Amino acid sequence: MSPSGQRGFTLLELLVVVAIVALASAVVTMALPDPASTRLEREASRLAAILEAARVQARASGTLAGWAPGPGRPSSFGPDDRAEDADFHFQGLPPQHGLPQHWAERELSGRIEVQLPPGQRALVLGPEPVIPAQQLVLRLEDRSVRLGSDGLAPFAVISEDGDATRR
Repeated sequence: MSPSGQRGFTLLELLVVVAIVALASAVVTMALPDPASTRLEREASRLAAILEAARVQARASGTLAGWAPGPGRPSSFGPDDRAEDADFHFQGLPPQHGLPQHWAERELSGRIEVQLPPGQRALVLGPEPVIPAQQLVLRLEDRSVRLGSDGLAPFAVISEDGDATRR
């Protein structure tokens, strides 16, 4: 009987393969965005769409309307929706407006801080097609996102360099 050739892999070959797989896994993990870090951006994009929907409703109904953070309270806009547990509310729109009043991720309720410009308690959403230029800042832990409109363009997330990004 002739001795047969060596079968299988050597320990060194196996270690090289394991090292390559580990390196590839690390690269893929670093390339994937952290879902926790994109939560605020998703909420900001959603809020921009909600503000635009409210702006359209205010223009269609011809009513002075506004948006403010927190549960409803009396305002100069007229009646508002008074959901006690709301994260934000609309003022001046009819009660059956159908717009959300909570963040998409309920665990963020009470954790997202909304900062309006000094002296401003609410955003004006209508009824005029051109509204004042307005901005607000959403903060969650150490992250912040700015939303705004120049008064003619729709509300959008504003990047650090000042450009509005439509998502």
